[in-house]
Amino acid sequence: MGGLMSEWFLFLPQVRMEISDIVVRAQVAESCGFDGIAFIDHLEAPGATHQKIWEAMTVATWVAAQTERLRIGHLVLCDAFRHPAVLAKQALTLSAASDGRFELGLGSGSWPQEFARFGIENADDAAARTDRLARDLELLCEYWGDGDAAQLPRPAHRIPLILGGTGKRTMELVRKYADWWNIPSHRLDRLPRLMPEVGSARVSLQQMVGFVGRGADRAAITERSTRLFGHLGNGLVCGEAAELVDHFAGLAAQGVERFYVWFADFAAPQTLAEFAANVIREDRP
Repeated sequence: MGGLMSEWFLFLPQVRMEISDIVVRAQVAESCGFDGIAFIDHLEAPGATHQKIWEAMTVATWVAAQTERLRIGHLVLCDAFRHPAVLAKQALTLSAASDGRFELGLGSGSWPQEFARFGIENADDAAARTDRLARDLELLCEYWGDGDAAQLPRPAHRIPLILGGTGKRTMELVRKYADWWNIPSHRLDRLPRLMPEVGSARVSLQQMVGFVGRGADRAAITERSTRLFGHLGNGLVCGEAAELVDHFAGLAAQGVERFYVWFADFAAPQTLAEFAANVIREDRP
């Protein structure tokens, strides 16, 4: 990809698999060249409430303990699930334990049904949830800072902050706080207009991939991927390695510096290895 050196994260919702399966995928991703891994944060699996889902910070901590190089994070933690003082302490502790590999992805909450089901405030009030996010981001800075509200110990490593979305209030928070701005792939048409609004934040993108490996049945993979994830629209791309190299190169040319790759086959280890060998390595000089 012209030596652009994008960052490549495995996006791995901790649903439909055992914790041991998650660890295996993380270790394979690390060994074959991915830069990081990101999980989700829900109390029930969105759109599949019959499926089990593991708690986000615990899974991240366990994976950090089972890897050596991968950066660890989420797209994204739900701000309303944790008091900001507790979240600040959790993030600092995981950052210290992983020697600075933890990144804090944070959002206001995207699944109102679970707010209502589990009695969390502001289930139907997106503006109030965004207000809380703004307040809590300010508090996190205070807890990690040098003022009267500072927690001990102080962060020994910078904890990068990832925020996502395209709304006006979100973009204000991105400019003020974020190291990374994650744009939803189905809203890529807004990227040229919003790029001047991100301040110093770098741009990331989550992309669902139906990867057609060497010798695989293209039609079958495309059909299954579309059946499961076609509702994502432009958020899903299916293709062979060369096609995906071109696809991601085009996104990089628009200013996207990090890709969170979400595999339609739930990140089978062989898929991770072949994708890394034939797509990610094309991006390494």
